[in-house]
Amino acid sequence: MALTGRAALVAALGSIPVGILEPSWTGILAVNGPLALACACDYALAAPVRRLQLARSGDSSIRLGDTADVTLTITNPSRRPLRARLRDAWPPSSWRPGIEIDASRHLLTVPPGERRRVTTRLRPTRRGDRQADRVTIRSYGPLGLFSRQGTHKVPWTVRVLPPFTSRKHLPSKLARLHELDGRTSVLTRGEGTEFDSLREYVPGDDTRSIDWRATARQSAVAVRTWRPERDRHILVVLDTGRTSAGRVGDAPRLDASMDAALLLAALASRAGDRVALLAYDRRVRALVQGRAAGDVLPSLVNAMATLEPELVETNARGLTATALRTAPRRSLIVLLTTLDAAPVEQGLLPVLPQLTQRHTVLVASVADPHIARMAQARGDTEAVYEAAAAAQAQSERRRTAEQLRRHGVTVVDATPEDLAPALADAYLALKAAGRL
Repeated sequence: MALTGRAALVAALGSIPVGILEPSWTGILAVNGPLALACACDYALAAPVRRLQLARSGDSSIRLGDTADVTLTITNPSRRPLRARLRDAWPPSSWRPGIEIDASRHLLTVPPGERRRVTTRLRPTRRGDRQADRVTIRSYGPLGLFSRQGTHKVPWTVRVLPPFTSRKHLPSKLARLHELDGRTSVLTRGEGTEFDSLREYVPGDDTRSIDWRATARQSAVAVRTWRPERDRHILVVLDTGRTSAGRVGDAPRLDASMDAALLLAALASRAGDRVALLAYDRRVRALVQGRAAGDVLPSLVNAMATLEPELVETNARGLTATALRTAPRRSLIVLLTTLDAAPVEQGLLPVLPQLTQRHTVLVASVADPHIARMAQARGDTEAVYEAAAAAQAQSERRRTAEQLRRHGVTVVDATPEDLAPALADAYLALKAAGRL
């Protein structure tokens, strides 16, 4: 890159023998008058930076893992051509490590009275809002000896949404839902189901579903089919307290919980149920309710985008009271939290009866797959000790889960990859049993 300002002048003067340089700037300029004049003209011919007009356009939201293109339009209203280097600054998490320098810097030339566009491609590495910082422009003269530099504030926000990787499981779960909904010849019956239609008896049908009055009016045996009731209420509660910050693999537990919540919401809204979301630790971090079926998933994804684990202990009493206010009618409350013994025994268990006496409660938790690998380790003394520690941790989780089940709670404990489909299966099982 060409040197600018006084550095360029000094570098040029450095090529002149020391003996002919005068000890004053007057002598230097007398000897190098043409060079000084060239530098002054170069500075004067550089396009002014402050008069430039900048505007943004492009992507405002993407899923984590995708790329966002943000276009910067530079208008040059001056009479001088703009020859410039431009840096479009964004937070470091807007790119993968090592590519920020190339992605945020641009060379451009804008003739007088015209405009040009440059595009910065972002690939964020974290959820949340990524806000543009300042745009720095260095405008060069035609000789590249001097430059003008300035900055502009051009606001823009790109919201990075959860990736929803578990959506690959949605087709298989919808197929199971269609079976429960009476679209295939699978018969379900429970106190939470409603009469759907009559059809001819086939071997294997439950004889308790034979409609004898309809059979008497026709030559074939008729049976009633049932389908799960619609318009049930589901409240998904995300625990955003300290335990949700623990990393399992490359992501916090909260991210796996959100992914499972999105699959459940997509499935339940297709089933005709109403889904609400509450994120809580010591106060409400997000609340989504009253959305139509088509708006549920976009609303949840948008609300989850900015959620981060809070390094505080979750207030179980406050969480319970807020959940009861949010779900005044009988609902399925899905609590995505930890199965660690201390938070459950000291926080959740004392207030759990307030939830179970009015609602059906399902607790889902993210298990660490590393613990399972440790439990299988053998070979040396260190591995045996690790296996013993892992077995103890697994035993404590099973004991905690059993305590919850004794209170009538359905428990799902699975690794990040398996949590979303396991939670969806638990929802379908409750729906098939008529417990919603």
